[in-house]
Parts: sequence; C-alpha cells; structure tokens
Amino acid sequence: MTSHLQAENPNAGVASDLYLAWQALRGEQPKMRARDAAAHLAVSEGELVASRLGVDTVRLNPEWATLLPALGELGYIMALTRNEDCVHERKGYYRDVTVMANGQMGLVVSPDIDLRLFLGGWASVFAIAEETAKGTQRSIQVFDYQGVAVHKVFLTEDSNEAAWAPLVERFRAQEQTSRLELKPLPAPVVAKPDSEIDVESLRSAWSTLKDTHHFFALLKKHETTRTQALRLAGSEWAEPLAPSELPKLMEAAGATAVPLMVFVGNRHCIQIHSGTVKNLRWMDTWFNVLDPEFNLHLKSHSVTELWRVRKPSSDGVITSFEAFDANGELIVQLFGARKPGVPELTEWRALAEAAPVLEA
Repeated sequence: MTSHLQAENPNAGVASDLYLAWQALRGEQPKMRARDAAAHLAVSEGELVASRLGVDTVRLNPEWATLLPALGELGYIMALTRNEDCVHERKGYYRDVTVMANGQMGLVVSPDIDLRLFLGGWASVFAIAEETAKGTQRSIQVFDYQGVAVHKVFLTEDSNEAAWAPLVERFRAQEQTSRLELKPLPAPVVAKPDSEIDVESLRSAWSTLKDTHHFFALLKKHETTRTQALRLAGSEWAEPLAPSELPKLMEAAGATAVPLMVFVGNRHCIQIHSGTVKNLRWMDTWFNVLDPEFNLHLKSHSVTELWRVRKPSSDGVITSFEAFDANGELIVQLFGARKPGVPELTEWRALAEAAPVLEA
C-alpha cells in the first residue's frame, strides 16, 4: 500500500547527509526555522530545502509563465515575502497573474495578493509537504541564484487541497537533483561621493516626476543610491525621522482606520498589502501586525534610517515612509492606500506629516 507521503513523492525514504544534520539540529532546537538552521549549518536555505528531496519535497520546473497562474488553482493561500528584517504575509487568491513576454518581469494584481516579480533572479522552486504537529503543511517555495528565499506560497485550511497533487505532478522536474546552480552575489554598487553628484540636476529631475514608478530610473540616471538621493534631495522632498516614528505611524493609522499600502521586498520580489491594520503588537523588539488576512513582522532595531519622502506625480504629491538598514537596504515602505489616477488620502498625509523631523 502506498503511503500518503510516497503518493506525493515516490522517492520518499532517501535522506541526504545535510538533511540528517538538519534533523539532528531540529532535535536539539525543534522551533528553529529553516532559514536559521541553514545559517547554523553554513548553507543557503535553498540548499537546505533541496536536501529534503526524496523525503517530503519535490523539485518543480521553473516555468514561471505557467506555474504562477496555476497557483490560482490552490484557492485561498498565504503568500510570504521577506527580507533580512521584515516578513510580509498576506492571505488571499493568486489571481490576475501577468508574466511579460521576455520572462524577466511579472505581476500579480488581485485585491489581496499584490506582487511585483523580478523573475530574472528566480532560480529554483520546490513543493514541500511537511508533517507538523498541526498536520501536513504544504508550500511552494522559490529561491534565487544565491539560494535565498524569494517568495513562498502556503496552503491554508481554506485552500483547495485537491489541486495540490495534480499541480505538483504537472510541474515536477524530470531530474530530482538536490544540486543548485548557485552564483555569487553581484558586486554591490559603491556610492559615489556626494561631491560627484549633480545635486541641482537631481533635485530638478525629482521636482518634475510624473509617476512614482519612475523614481528608480531617476536614481540610475544620476548614479546615486537611494539613501544618498534622500540626503541630497532637500527637505522639500525628503526629511529624516527617528526610527521610532515608524511603529507610531502604523499605530496611529490603526487607531484611526486609515488604510495603508505596506511594501516589503527583496531583490527579486515585492509584496504589497493594501488596507487597514488593526491588531498591532510588540513582541520583544519585533513590531507585528497580526490581522486575519495580513501579518507583518518587523525587526524594529534593524531600522537605522527612516525618511519621510515626497514625490510629485500627475496625481499630486505622494508621501511615503521609507525604512532602511545599516547597509542602506530598504526594509519596508508605507504609503496611504490609493489607486492610480486618485490623489493620496488627506488623512494619510496628515498622519505622515505629523511626525517630527529628526534633529541633527
């Protein structure tokens, strides 16, 4: 008789040395997450997941143009995207998926699951059916060429579980190899000295922006990093704030039911929540949103810079809070909830403008 696990993975029963080392570590620290276990074992999380092949994991073909729309068959799921300092979890339906013809970019623009996908960096994908104390936890997990998790989709109690096995079978890779073609990270961009930046040109270009989506091109054209541009833009466009103002703003928005757009991303995926935030809780130094459909987990002490940023657009000025780590990496962005063609909420702008500027 074929077991439930073997039905999902007929190679079940063969375990790698890395997998056995991981299980030994879990025996000592059962609550350790895969990401932390990978760091402890000096491998990437992608390599750790690949070590599960033949146990509870199947490698899938990275056919993003067909796989991503197929995730809609799973029904009500939880999408997870994170960076080093912030985790964004959103429940909903994987609908309205677009993959550009060149295969390098993708979008998911449903009201609940809202993603910007930079598919050129997506390298490997796995289907995992892990036995836990709460039953079988099924997920699709994507990793980049460094073995870092890019995006994960978890089935929930309300998912269409019957669609899982057919989807896994349809996209199952012919070669179930645990070997990942890992590449070193591209060399980081070295910031130019402020003296080499044409500040007047930068400010002029900033003042004539018509779309916030053009901001990245502005940075590229002026060969400046994001935090450097914020420093040089002038107080009309960017003002430094105390990092403690970020949770305060979210608490104020929660108390007054002002809907937000919460952006969290990594190098290859950005995930967005649009709506109110209500159940806000501190747990040690982590600031959390624990709402039924949206969870956020922010490592607050990692925020070393916070900026109030104003960008002109054809819809008027768009105000945001942008939080950065010590390396100048963007952790989280907050906007007032809005649609293209609509000015930003006056209630949001009032909250965002209320935060005092950081004293020099």
